[in-house]
Amino acid sequence: MPRTKSPTKTSTPEFHPELRRSARLLPKQMITPVTLPFVRAASRLMWRGEPDGVEVLTLASGVGVRLHRPPGVTTPGPALLWIHGGGYVIGDAAQDDVLCRRFARELGATVVAVNYRLAPEHPYPVPVEDCYAALSWLAGLPSVDPDRVAIGGASAGGGLAAALALLVRDRGRIPVAAQLLVYPMLDDRTVERTGLDNPGHRLWNQSSNRYGWQAYLGDADRDVAVPARRTDLAGLPPAWVGVGTLDLFHDEDVAYAQRLREAGVPCEVMIVEGAFHGFDGIAPKAPVSQRFFDSQCAVLRTAFAPSAV
Repeated sequence: MPRTKSPTKTSTPEFHPELRRSARLLPKQMITPVTLPFVRAASRLMWRGEPDGVEVLTLASGVGVRLHRPPGVTTPGPALLWIHGGGYVIGDAAQDDVLCRRFARELGATVVAVNYRLAPEHPYPVPVEDCYAALSWLAGLPSVDPDRVAIGGASAGGGLAAALALLVRDRGRIPVAAQLLVYPMLDDRTVERTGLDNPGHRLWNQSSNRYGWQAYLGDADRDVAVPARRTDLAGLPPAWVGVGTLDLFHDEDVAYAQRLREAGVPCEVMIVEGAFHGFDGIAPKAPVSQRFFDSQCAVLRTAFAPSAV
């Protein structure tokens, strides 16, 4: 698997041509202990409106979910549990309503986005257990074929999806057809590496990464809580890993994908040259973002095919 050398601090970033304009307008960092309450407050204002065609529910476990039903589907079919990003410390399931509707429409799948509780108030294992509760509920819906349920997420949500896949494997109660890891936040040891900060990073840099992992992990056993620290990756569901070359998580994501393959787990990798963290959400109409989404859908269609289950 090819590895792309991360830019040095002094290099000039070569953004993808379709992303250059967006890159000029974005900050390198959003989250610090100081900015956290302000970002959360802004998010609450942004997502407090009435949902459009979304069922907002609170499960018996207390976990909130947003249910997106596929149009025109009446028989039990495939489903996707989607986990939002936000460095484990910010975010809301509502931020991905448009994306979840796209998945539901394109795949004919029931999509549930989970509002897991956030760190630092709720460190590991609370967020991943919230995701497990939502997955258990989703797999039991009458409209869902329990053998065709996938999990996915972006950034910290991708990290939680990877952690959830491990938890599901270890408990052995819920079959998972695939794991969709979109520029996932997988390895706390990245904060110890030097020379990773560079002019190409957007939205999430080493300082934010350090704070996010500290908030999420607390006093947890990192060899258990952090997906990239787990020594045994065998028996996990087929994976898709996508990341840009200008993403702080590039190296850890490529390394995890390689370890999945070495453990016998089918894993498709999509590396986008000149793409920064969260590029597809910032520029969703760009052709490069469309191809990124189409690749995810292609993997899920394969996983959901009757011959694959």
